[in-house]
Amino acid sequence: MPYFDAASAAPLHPVARQALLAALDEGWADPARLYREGRRARLLLDAAREAAAEGVGCRPDELTFTSSGTRAVHSGISGALAGRRRVGGHLVVSAVEHSSVLHSASDHGSRGGTVTEVPVDRSGAVSAEAYGRALREDTALACLQSANHEVGTEQPVAEVAELCRAAGVPLLVDAAQSLGQGPVPGGWSLLAASAHKWGGPAGVGLLAVRKGVRFAAQGPADERESGRAAGFENLPAIVAAAASLRAVRAEAAAESVRLRALVDRIRARVPVLVPDVEVVGDPVRRLPHLVTFSCLYVDGETLLHELDRAGFSVSSGSSCTSSTLTPSHVLKAMGVLSEGNVRVSLPSGTSGEDVDRFLEVLPAVVAEVREKLGAPAAAPAPSSSPAGSLVVDALGRRCPIPVIELAKVIGEVPVGGTVTVLSDDEAARLDIPAWCAMREQEYVGEEPADRGSAYVVRRLS
Repeated sequence: MPYFDAASAAPLHPVARQALLAALDEGWADPARLYREGRRARLLLDAAREAAAEGVGCRPDELTFTSSGTRAVHSGISGALAGRRRVGGHLVVSAVEHSSVLHSASDHGSRGGTVTEVPVDRSGAVSAEAYGRALREDTALACLQSANHEVGTEQPVAEVAELCRAAGVPLLVDAAQSLGQGPVPGGWSLLAASAHKWGGPAGVGLLAVRKGVRFAAQGPADERESGRAAGFENLPAIVAAAASLRAVRAEAAAESVRLRALVDRIRARVPVLVPDVEVVGDPVRRLPHLVTFSCLYVDGETLLHELDRAGFSVSSGSSCTSSTLTPSHVLKAMGVLSEGNVRVSLPSGTSGEDVDRFLEVLPAVVAEVREKLGAPAAAPAPSSSPAGSLVVDALGRRCPIPVIELAKVIGEVPVGGTVTVLSDDEAARLDIPAWCAMREQEYVGEEPADRGSAYVVRRLS
C-alpha cells in the first residue's frame, strides 16, 4: 500500500533501525555517570551530537536534543523571548507557521507580549520586504519556517535572515520539513527540527542556538542538555536520529531530483485528469517531495477514506477532515480553495509505478464523491428567469455543500443577478470566493446575518 504522507512522518530509515538496535545494547546507561557503561553512553551521545550538528550546520555545543520538534520550537521561542526581554516583548511570525509556533505566539500574547503575523501571497510565501517592515525596535524574536509543511513552498530564509541581522533581531527557523532534504540557508540564530520527519524515530527533536544569542531556558532548571531540555536522554533514539539524518542527507541530492520529477508529474496531470482542481503552493520554490491540490465540490474526509480504500495514504487540510471543522490556517492565509484538499508527500524510494497508479485511481474516486454529493456536472445554462436575486440557505451544512448549492442555482439568475449564500461553515469564507475565481463569477463580499454570514455572488457569465 503506497504511503504518501511523509510530511507527517517518514517511514523509519533502515540506518535508523540499525543504529537504534545497536544503541539499545550499548547506550542504555546514564551518560552523566563516570563508570564504564556511563562513559560508553557518553561517547555515543557525543558522537550523535557531532553528526547532527554537522547536518544542521552548527557547532556541537550549540545543539540540544529535545523530546520532540514541538518541544524544540516551544523551548526555542520561550528561551529567546526571555533572554531578550529587556529589548521588548514583540514577536514576529509568518501566517503559515506550524501550529507549534503559532501556539507559542498565542501563549506569548496571553502573557502580555505582542505578536505580528506577516501575511503570505497565494503561493504561501512571505515577502521579505513585508517581513522586514514588521521588525521593530522592541522586536525580541522573529520566526520563519524554511518550507511549509502543507503546501511545500520554500520561504526566503536567507533574505529575511539578512534583514533580521541588520535589525539586530535573532531569527528562529523551523526546519522540520526541509532539514532532511538539504542544508538550511545560513544567517539563522536558532533552528528547530524533528527526527521523524526525515526517517528517524519519533520523540527526538533538535534545537540549535548560536553562540552569542541571548537565551534563558524556561521552567525548572535541569543539569542535562545544557539546561535546555529536562529529563533523561533517550539515547538509542538520539543515536538513530543522528545516523539517519546523515544517511538521508547523503542520499538527498539524487533522491530529490527523482522525487521532484514524480511530483511534477502529479502537478501536471491532476488538473488534466480531474476537472475543477486547484494545485496550490509555489510551482518552483518548493520542497521536492510534496504537492497539494484541492478538488471543487468534494468532501475532503470522504475523499481521504476512498483513497485509503484504494490503497493510498494521503493527508488533507480540509475543514471536514479536522476535529475543529475549520479549514487549515495555511490554506486560509493563502486564500485558496480548501474543500477536497489532498496533500501528497512522497517518502524516499517511492516508485514511478505507485505515482502512475495514484493518477489512475484519483479521477474515478473524485467523480464518485462528487456524484454522491450531487455536485453539478456542467456550467450553468443561460437563464430565462426574471428573478434578479436568489437566497440559498445552507446553514448547518458543512463543506462542500454550500458551494454545491451555489453552483446549482447560479444559472437561475440572469447575468448581473446575485445569489446570496447563508452559511455558518467557516470554510465557506474561503471556498465561495475560490469558486468564483474558478468559475469567473464576481464575489461581491460577505455580509452579517442572523446566523453565520451571507456571501453574495454576482453572475457574470
